Amino acid sequence: MAKLSVNINKIATLRNARGENNPDVLKMALLIESLGADGITVHPRPDQRHIRNDDIYNLKNHLKVELNIEGYPTADFISLCNDIKPAQITLVPDPPDVITSNDGFKLIDDDDFDLVKNAIKALTPSGARVSIFIDPIDFLSGNGEIIKATGTDRIELYTQAYARDYRNADILARYQSLAARVHKLGLGVNAGHDLSLDNLSPFLKALPEINEVSIGHALICDALILGMAETIKRYKAASV
Repeated sequence: MAKLSVNINKIATLRNARGENNPDVLKMALLIESLGADGITVHPRPDQRHIRNDDIYNLKNHLKVELNIEGYPTADFISLCNDIKPAQITLVPDPPDVITSNDGFKLIDDDDFDLVKNAIKALTPSGARVSIFIDPIDFLSGNGEIIKATGTDRIELYTQAYARDYRNADILARYQSLAARVHKLGLGVNAGHDLSLDNLSPFLKALPEINEVSIGHALICDALILGMAETIKRYKAASV
C-alpha cells in the first residue's frame, strides 16, 4: 500500500486570497491528518504566494505524520529545510516564474547534475530523506546509475504524462521501467502531479514499487464536492 501525502498548497492559496486566516492552514492540515492521511506536503515559493514559511514552522511543531517540503534548491530553500528538519525533502526543478511543477531533473549536463548533488549534500544537516523529481521520458534507457550518483534516497515520478493519457500502455510502461530500475538500485519511489481518483488505482497496481504519492490539486477539488472526510477515504482506498 502506497502512503498518501496530501499537498495543502491550494488551501493556503484560498486563505491568501482574502489576506486573513480562513481557511486556517494548520487546522486543515490537522483535520487531514486525523482523517488518515500519512503525510502533509507543502511547496513554498520565493514569493510566498501560497504556503508561507511561518506555515511550515507551525506544521512542523504540530503534525504527527510526515512533513514533506518540496522546492527548488536555492540557498534560502536549503536553509529553511535544514532549520525545519522535515521527514522528507523533494527537490523540484521549478524556477520562480512557473505556475506549478512542469518538468523533472535531466541530470545530463554537469550544471544540472551538480545542482542536485550539491543540494543533497548541503541538506545533510536536515536529517531528512531526499527525493528528486524525475520524468521517465528523460531516462528511457540506461540503468539509472546517474540518479543514484546524486546521493538521493528516492525519486518522485513526475506523473503528468501518465495522468493525461492514463489508458496508454506505452506511457505506463515508461513509468514501470524506471520504477523497476531505480528500485533495483536500492532507491525508493514516490509519485505525484495530476494523480486523481480516476487514475491513481491503476497506476499503483501497475507499479508496486511506489512508496508514496503526493496529491494536492485533484484531492482538494474533490473535497469541494465530496467533503474532506469522504475524499481522504476514497484516496486511501485507491492507494491499496
